[in-house]
Amino acid sequence: MDRISALRNVEDALRDFESGESDLAATEQRVVTVLRTYATDFESEVGRAPYQATGEGRAHGLVVVAEGPDDARERIHDLLDEEPGTLEFEVERL
Repeated sequence: MDRISALRNVEDALRDFESGESDLAATEQRVVTVLRTYATDFESEVGRAPYQATGEGRAHGLVVVAEGPDDARERIHDLLDEEPGTLEFEVERL
């Protein structure tokens, strides 16, 4: 899914919510589904890709866009406001 398609799908979900055709929970689910699809299909022209953290604790399940595994680890530490090396997790390209 490209960026424009993702934005259109989110707009459709919001439009349905605003018109009363969808409740908040259903709207949230649609938006999350769009975002997850976009993230897993993400392709960058500058060599970035989505990486997911797996392991114990707060890092588990986080997905970031990075230039490589080391950059992904650094971004996850930054997002969680943790010093590098303080969390135990692996990263895998999606």
